[in-house]
Amino acid sequence: MTAAELGPVAFPASTSDKALLPLGALMLAASVGSWAQAPEATLGTVTVRDALEVQSKDTLLIKQTTVGKGKQDIKDIPQSVTVFTERLMNDRNQDDFREVLRTTAGVTFQAGETGEEDVRLRGFSLGQAGDIYVDGMKDAPLYERDTFNNDRVEVLKGSASMLFGKGSTGGVVNQVNKAPLLIDQHEISYTLGTGKYNRAQGDFNFKTGENAALRVNAMIHDADNYGAKQEKRGIAPTFAWGIGTRDEFSVGLYYLDIKGRPNYNSPWIASNGKIIPTLPAKNYYGLNSDHLNTSSQYLTLGHIHRFDDGGELQTRLRHGKYERDLLASVIGFSGTRPTSLDQITSATPLTRTSKGRIGESTMTQIQSDYTNEFNWGGNKHKIIAGVDYYHDDADRNANYANAAGNSSANPSLLTSVGSPNNGASAPDNRAPVAFNTFKAQNIGLYLQDTMSLTSTVKLVGGLRYDQFKASYRNATGALRDSTSEGLWSPRVGAIFQPDELTSYYVSFGTSYNTSGDTYQFSNPTAGSATTPSTESLANTPPEKSRNFEVGGKWELFEQRALLGVAAFYSEKFNERNTDPDNPGYLLSGKRHAAGMEFNLAGHITPKWDIFYNHTWIPEAEIDRSTLAATGTGAQGRGDRPALTPKHSGSVWSTYAVTPKLRLGAGLTYRGKQSPEGSRALVASGFATIDAMAEYTFDQKTSLKLNVTNLSDKLYADSLYRGFYTAGAARTVQLTVKTRF
Repeated sequence: MTAAELGPVAFPASTSDKALLPLGALMLAASVGSWAQAPEATLGTVTVRDALEVQSKDTLLIKQTTVGKGKQDIKDIPQSVTVFTERLMNDRNQDDFREVLRTTAGVTFQAGETGEEDVRLRGFSLGQAGDIYVDGMKDAPLYERDTFNNDRVEVLKGSASMLFGKGSTGGVVNQVNKAPLLIDQHEISYTLGTGKYNRAQGDFNFKTGENAALRVNAMIHDADNYGAKQEKRGIAPTFAWGIGTRDEFSVGLYYLDIKGRPNYNSPWIASNGKIIPTLPAKNYYGLNSDHLNTSSQYLTLGHIHRFDDGGELQTRLRHGKYERDLLASVIGFSGTRPTSLDQITSATPLTRTSKGRIGESTMTQIQSDYTNEFNWGGNKHKIIAGVDYYHDDADRNANYANAAGNSSANPSLLTSVGSPNNGASAPDNRAPVAFNTFKAQNIGLYLQDTMSLTSTVKLVGGLRYDQFKASYRNATGALRDSTSEGLWSPRVGAIFQPDELTSYYVSFGTSYNTSGDTYQFSNPTAGSATTPSTESLANTPPEKSRNFEVGGKWELFEQRALLGVAAFYSEKFNERNTDPDNPGYLLSGKRHAAGMEFNLAGHITPKWDIFYNHTWIPEAEIDRSTLAATGTGAQGRGDRPALTPKHSGSVWSTYAVTPKLRLGAGLTYRGKQSPEGSRALVASGFATIDAMAEYTFDQKTSLKLNVTNLSDKLYADSLYRGFYTAGAARTVQLTVKTRF
């Protein structure tokens, strides 16, 4: 039964008798329980909200999402969707956003020279995190992310430019921030772990009025991490009023500051075409003077207007500033690189080479999304329409290294395999930073209609138009460039739902990557009599992609779980290549990836929870390229694209052995893959095991033990030419949590 069938809803005056229940359960009790206990009433112009919107803080199952713009049932989205709930992230102690991405099927990482996230989905780049969003709005690519304010993380697979604009070839990742609830409920936790890990986190929700509430999430995190220290401070207060009424308003602040030392890389060795990891994952070989400091701070103003006809218009305005300052040591073998592990001893010398990057970005965004249902022409229509605008003003220097930190010039900075974290440091002799500037703006308009052709068949059609402009200027002002593009992005699909538990679909969508997107300008040269000029990347038209998908979604185990299975074909059909005959770029490349997606989340039984996501890509190929597939260099025609394993994913399951004891275990795995630029080398696949045991003393307090990477496996989590970044070594963490 839905809330619409129940009639008007009145929230109870007090929830003190329910103060020990989870936040989501209290909301559901407030919505449904009050109907059963109180006379019919309304709060002004309350729009009754469907019970599906009220989703528990303590579940792995989400049936409704916002990743497709507006609130939609996952069964009505004709693409693969994976949702990581707060319960799942808490179960696995995933406090770093990258840990969530690592357990996302189809995701791989390039250990880029800049130290920033270069995330791949189905083998296609997310553009240095350019396709990561917060509440449907672009997130800056500069900073390190934490999950302390995440209600859930949603992943939409396949082309999504119709909804999100440029980028999104492999998909998009949307972080959903926690929002105020009409209850009084608070939760605090403290985690102690190996590597001198200490983390305190609080989630405080205050009902301040009949339809007003304040929610504050805060976090303090300190870890030595065997030398790769990290300190985090975060706070995110949000106040909302008019909740559930005709006009709902919200003001939210977000602040996250992270200071630490980066465990930048380890050098791999090659043997018989295989990449072999070398150095212990927990060892830190950088300098004490190295640092990776990032910050994010933004203000979000929100308004929801609910119309009498059931329509809803949601508008958000966000202004934020994001900063990143990286000074790291690239670790390498001194002299001849070993070719086998038995050649590496504790005395094997290691070099340190300075790598630096600094940047800041100021971003202003506004978007409005309208949703409604109506009958027209004898058919039911669900409309999603919107307009969004952003302006990004970025200053960057991608080569801001410190010459004093190079062991080649200062032999005292040499170290050895057996001497990690040896206390060495170097003075910062860098000149004052000189910034290259990048300014970009984009306005997009979109409209999608889901039409019920019959009681079981729905047709989906959508179209978006974007106008993108960007300009670049180097630090001296000698080089300037700009680009402007106007592009259309369609999406079509059909959905067959023979009953309320089953949905089958077929869809087609497109995406594009503008050549000046995410700071990807190159510098044109004027040329001379002996050296030809080069064409700027900004003058190259956008890359384009398309995604075909057919699949099904089923509610199982008495609607306690949702299963999704899909087959896809993703193709980038005019990929940028360098022109071998004339300096510049050609849209001459083509690559594709074809495979299947599997998603399962929910309760098999009331005591047994399951989360499973898997991507299988048996077929992936560079179909056209200016580079032939020869030698040991970069991938070329006929090669499998780099960072595209056949299998990847994760599974997590918990079981309530007794009313007080819950046990859990999980597996994260990734098949073999090649780094970009090294077509003849392959990194072996890996699987890591995690385990959890949680004991609940009463309805308020629990104690949880987590062990990640149980076997302490050494593996390459991200790859680059000549080096890798190791996955985390075995960690043990103990968390105490209480609600009040």
